[in-house]
Amino acid sequence: MRSYKFLLLLNFLGWALWFCPPVNAENTLKITQEYFDNLGVTLSKLEPTNQIPVLTAPAKVVVPPAHEYIVSASQAGLIIKLNAAIGDKVTKSDILAQLNSPDLLSMQRLYLKAVNEMQLSFLSFQRDKKLLEDGVIADRRWQETLSKYNAVVSEANEYKQLLQISGMTATEIDHLGKTHQLSSQLNVHSPISGVVMERVAVAGERVSILAPLYRIANLDELWLEINIPHERIGSIKVGDQVLVENSAVIARITLLGQSVNPENQTIMARAVIVTKQLPENEQSAVRVGQTINTQIIEFSEKSAFKVPNTAIAQNEGKFYIFVRNQEGFTVSQITVKGKQGDESIITGDFSGTEEIASKGAVALKAKWLGLGSAE
Repeated sequence: MRSYKFLLLLNFLGWALWFCPPVNAENTLKITQEYFDNLGVTLSKLEPTNQIPVLTAPAKVVVPPAHEYIVSASQAGLIIKLNAAIGDKVTKSDILAQLNSPDLLSMQRLYLKAVNEMQLSFLSFQRDKKLLEDGVIADRRWQETLSKYNAVVSEANEYKQLLQISGMTATEIDHLGKTHQLSSQLNVHSPISGVVMERVAVAGERVSILAPLYRIANLDELWLEINIPHERIGSIKVGDQVLVENSAVIARITLLGQSVNPENQTIMARAVIVTKQLPENEQSAVRVGQTINTQIIEFSEKSAFKVPNTAIAQNEGKFYIFVRNQEGFTVSQITVKGKQGDESIITGDFSGTEEIASKGAVALKAKWLGLGSAE
């Protein structure tokens, strides 16, 4: 009976060894050159890197508030012409629209009247100044003349500024002062160089004062608003790089939000893209309003290496790569810090000069676990 139990135990141990082959305790694979050639293993060098992927997250492309403008009608009137359409590039001071504004005529008339009064007052100012110097008039009369002159100058400056607020340029106001020719045509100029994002009005429409006509944005700089899960915000810091999926666009995190979105429990991180520094073929990779996938990259002072995913073998929840030596390969345990497409970022006890099996790790793993033969 005891012999029968002993045979059963040996049989069980045999099956256990068959299904759970022992791992080489020394983590060394000794293989011949002929066997190596038959495996089809490809060797490559470890590629050092200090950029470690931290997180992949969605982001929305937005225009910085300081770079977006609403162009509105500075006076009520009839739109007689619109010169820009959505998507057009405009430069600062370009005429975007032309309005026929009766209110502008009244303001021009008041300005010219104030200019005429200022010129007459200036003659009295010069005369009384000369009389004061000669001792002909009293100081009180001179003070009255000076006060009246300053009041008239202030009124003329007030109407000039009102014309500027209404949309007339300094050149147009000077021309009005020289010619005294009133015009109801009001030119609406672009306040910045940028791109027309939206057109609100149409030609032939009567608009009130401050009615919006266009929305223009300077796209030399864009922001990415990235939704970071609140439990991962501790691994993100200001200065980290952000890579945009399927493009060469690189942004940099400049702000981490201080509040959590109650709907999706995320925190907003802001990254800045300086689009004018991108190559022309990449400037259209991100567009305002677009939702894109991003990868946040952390700079690490510790040594890290970039290897193909095919170079990594996994066993019992741990990761390994195969380092070439004179007898075959050394099985080295690694830590996978992140992934970028077909490559992984790893850390381990390496000098950086090692050759590893970049392809064929599956066959080497089988040999390592005792599922293959060196002959």
